[in-house]
Amino acid sequence: MRATKITHKGESRIKIDFPYNQEIAQLIKKIPGAKWSRTMNAWHIPYTKKEFDLLKTLFPQIEYPQKVSDVKTVEPIVNFTNAECSNKAQPVKGVSVQVLGRNIILKLPKNALDTHFIVSLRYSRWDAKQYCWIVPNYPGNLDLINDYFKDRISELIIHDEYEIKTSADEQKTIKNNELLIIKTNSRRLKLIFGFNKELSYLLKKMPFHTWDAVNKWWTVPFSEKFLNEITVLAKAQKIEVRYEEEIKTNDKSPRITAYNVANYRHCPEEYILKLKELRYSESTLKSYKGLFEEFINYYHKYDINNIDEKMIIAFMRYLVIERKISTSYQNQSINSIKFYYERVLGGQRKIYLVERPRKEKTLPEVLSEQEIVSVIRQIDNIKHKAIVLLIYSAGLRLSEVVNLKIKDIDSERMKVFVQQAKGRKDRYTSLSKKVLPVLRQYFIEYKPKEWLFEGAKGRQYSVSSVQTTVKDAYAKAGIKKKVSTHTLRHSFATHLLENGTDLRYIQSLMGHESSKTTEIYTHITTKGFDQIQNPLDKLDF
Repeated sequence: MRATKITHKGESRIKIDFPYNQEIAQLIKKIPGAKWSRTMNAWHIPYTKKEFDLLKTLFPQIEYPQKVSDVKTVEPIVNFTNAECSNKAQPVKGVSVQVLGRNIILKLPKNALDTHFIVSLRYSRWDAKQYCWIVPNYPGNLDLINDYFKDRISELIIHDEYEIKTSADEQKTIKNNELLIIKTNSRRLKLIFGFNKELSYLLKKMPFHTWDAVNKWWTVPFSEKFLNEITVLAKAQKIEVRYEEEIKTNDKSPRITAYNVANYRHCPEEYILKLKELRYSESTLKSYKGLFEEFINYYHKYDINNIDEKMIIAFMRYLVIERKISTSYQNQSINSIKFYYERVLGGQRKIYLVERPRKEKTLPEVLSEQEIVSVIRQIDNIKHKAIVLLIYSAGLRLSEVVNLKIKDIDSERMKVFVQQAKGRKDRYTSLSKKVLPVLRQYFIEYKPKEWLFEGAKGRQYSVSSVQTTVKDAYAKAGIKKKVSTHTLRHSFATHLLENGTDLRYIQSLMGHESSKTTEIYTHITTKGFDQIQNPLDKLDF
């Protein structure tokens, strides 16, 4: 969390920046005069010592530029790299206007009437650090500024290109009439362009779209369909499209293991028993156990019960900065730690001021029908072929296929019974006519007794064995996409949709609790792209 001084609607306020957290927001609401700003996408409170002291009481770890004893010493922090404004107040004789990408930068002598005009322009703001006005470069704003100031304009510079920081350590030059599309390592598309109503409207219709008000760019989940739609619209409006992909780095620290730490500590028995008592699933139990072990071995010299809140926050920073873990991993790690202190030790529910990141929502990767055929043809072992065919044809999860028993295959009704799947739900899914003879041949050769797929000594087939089987098949088929065993399940749903199956039936076969989960597959399919006529092809020029 960070507190900075701002000027909001002509009034001094304290802006509070933090990753979204409902519990923190509820505490901020208790501060008199606290308000939410949609423009800044942040909470702000009155710029008074009383409110600031209350803020520090509620959030002792809050950061501000320097140690302060009085709220008036809090200085604003501004990240503004697009304008070459002076850092100090200097006398200005005329009106200086510079257009840089999405912003219009104004420098002019102080005048109440001029200030009133500038404030009337939507989302305009005063940059106290750079000492200039910043007005969004919306269509018509530059004309309004020219009409108002007229002969008083001493400088008007429209830059053909501008610099923008696209990541923590990278800056790129963007042309005014250019759309920069960056495919991130988290499988999202980052889109940077000047204001364009049609493009913005298209992006707003896409699922899981986000607008970054600080960096001034859009992001949407990556899919070939979305990329095609965006590119076609941009080119139709004669916008130059530039596509790049983030470079993958392998500079993250490895996970702590028993080989790294002497006297490696295993997860406490009472932790595991509590998970079982509360009927957590086996997969959650395994995840929480591993995550909590990583935490307690990071502080292997400390007693577990003496690890305080500051140490928890330091561990989270280690995970993000050095381990470079994903947002879902970070959230699960926080939950595993909270589970011990709140559920195992029976402590009160506590708000740890740990930055819980918003998970970046992406669209699943799928294989085409031709790619599925290629994968199946690479498998010679009858057991492995039966596993892959069953996962794809029935839309099974990895845990579901290894938990199948012989009695779950109903060859008369051509159904597969999935017991106690995700969310402890049972369901029926389809059994393909082409899978049945493969299963029968597998039965003759391997003679399983209880589990449908058994490993050594009749034990349940392991998850890792299935993953290895599928991974090898992908490699032999030359699949270059970022795929996993779960990709077969996503492909099953997508191909059903492309072949005209109603979404309600797909939802039932997949075992989705919400129809919104199933609707994601409508955004993945690229079927029909060849029938779309580019609007530019119809123009005569």
